[in-house]
Amino acid sequence: MSDDDLQNDTNTSTQEKTTVEEPKLYRVLLHNDNYTTMDFVVMILEKVFHKSPSEATRIMLNVHQKGIGVCGIYPRDVAETKVVTVQVLAENHNFPLLCTMEENE
Repeated sequence: MSDDDLQNDTNTSTQEKTTVEEPKLYRVLLHNDNYTTMDFVVMILEKVFHKSPSEATRIMLNVHQKGIGVCGIYPRDVAETKVVTVQVLAENHNFPLLCTMEENE
């Protein structure tokens, strides 16, 4: 093969750069009420949000003292699942615990 043949065989392709947007994140919040026990809130934080006992207690006290506390920040699907899980567990234990989510700014 001659040098001319090699140059003609060379394919050049242009690759387009694609940018992938990071998914929006959402804060999952617990709201204080006068009926849900502190022990139940700690259990929720440990089981649903995988918090250590000390971190769960700290968040529970924050909810109790400030009226609201952040349990974690997650992509939308995960946040929605955690909110529903908390709602179901609270209902099953006859507690009015409110769990919501909001877009993380």
